[in-house]
Amino acid sequence: MNIRRVLALTLILLLRAAAQTEASHAEPPRTAPRPDDRFKADLLLIVAHPDDETGVSGYLAQLLDQGKRVAAVYLTHGEAGHNNMGAERAVSLGAVREMELRHAMAQLGVQNVWFLEGKDTPSQDVLQSLGNWGHGANLEDVVRIVRITRPQVILSWLPAIFVGENHGDHQAAGVLAVEAFDSAGDPAMFPSQLAQPRKINETLLEGLRPWQPQKIYFFSDATDDKIIKGKGPQYPTTAISPSHHLPYWRVSMDVFRFHLTQYRSYIEKLQSLNDEQLEKLAGADQDGWSTPVELVFGKSLVQSTPAGDVFEGVQAQPLAFDRLPSPNPKVRTGLSIEIGGPWSFYDDFRAAHDLPDLPKAEVPEIAVAAGTTLQLPVILRNDDKEPAEVTLSTNVPEGWALKEPLPPHFKLSPGDVFPIEVEFTTPAKKTDHAAELSCRAEAAGKEIGTVKLRVSVRSGGLPQ
Repeated sequence: MNIRRVLALTLILLLRAAAQTEASHAEPPRTAPRPDDRFKADLLLIVAHPDDETGVSGYLAQLLDQGKRVAAVYLTHGEAGHNNMGAERAVSLGAVREMELRHAMAQLGVQNVWFLEGKDTPSQDVLQSLGNWGHGANLEDVVRIVRITRPQVILSWLPAIFVGENHGDHQAAGVLAVEAFDSAGDPAMFPSQLAQPRKINETLLEGLRPWQPQKIYFFSDATDDKIIKGKGPQYPTTAISPSHHLPYWRVSMDVFRFHLTQYRSYIEKLQSLNDEQLEKLAGADQDGWSTPVELVFGKSLVQSTPAGDVFEGVQAQPLAFDRLPSPNPKVRTGLSIEIGGPWSFYDDFRAAHDLPDLPKAEVPEIAVAAGTTLQLPVILRNDDKEPAEVTLSTNVPEGWALKEPLPPHFKLSPGDVFPIEVEFTTPAKKTDHAAELSCRAEAAGKEIGTVKLRVSVRSGGLPQ
């Protein structure tokens, strides 16, 4: 009897094991988790404020008609702007402008739009914007969006300072776009974003993958468009959109109409015009609605030409990360003087990110308001082995004044880097011609060098 029970139990166990084996063979093999394809983009727009898309929306509409996937990330909410529609200001204005933007992008056909937490900073100095945003934390956020959207191409504001292209936030968006282009594919950058989550309700480890974009381009609102002409592809906006049944310039204009807090009077003017009047305005208007969209080529990791199509040479397969070679260090000897501030930063930035061909003014330039103070930042360096005394002298154009006399001498020990702000008072009224300020350095009766800054004096504008 006991033998029969043992045999029966053994048979049951064998049958169960066989059933489990059969079930395991029937179960499909597990596959690696995949990124969420709902947010995959062919092109990612990285800009600073709601309404910044206006300069390229005619081109984005063309991409959407071609079946390309476009996503956008806004690094601030535009909360420092003005409000022509209501009493909301500061954070509340940012919330209103975000909603204006989401309506505008839905009209354009862009569904995936992100907002980050940079603080809207009304100045012309990219360094102030980066400092106010929390540069490192903001870069981490931009890299995250690049890894989520996995774009082949990034499009952003031109990281440079010109007359017209002068908003520090615009410039900072371009800087972060470049840094994210060079960082998102690096598995050593922000590794917690790439780490495998350890639990279901994970809050620290994000499970993303490195992603290397293939190309980066820029656009600009510089007053002198000769600076950017021929630096990249050009896209006419007069063709008819098959999805909107309107010229692309008109699509861009219709998208712009949602930004009422900033441009109410101008938008109401547009709304009062018929189609024929709008077409006439678009051809003659100083804002250039029907002029081609001009892009500036940044760099490409695939075979392409600067003036070729944005997607020329783009590969379907992801690129492996390949760290750029370290730039040749700038070797300095003896005593030297150079311009500081954003102009000095951009010299280092272009070298560090392999962007030697980005547009650059022959003489550093800026536009400021009449009747204000302008600071000319200069940097004295002593890369010699002996101490030295340096004397500075300035060129003050007619109508300008040196705010305070310069000290007679500046003493520099070996290895010293001495930043100095030379302050000028601008003319009381705007002028038609740019003035050129200069600061000349001498030591032991010999000229070390001269720093120049070309300044356009206007009736208003952003503070320096």
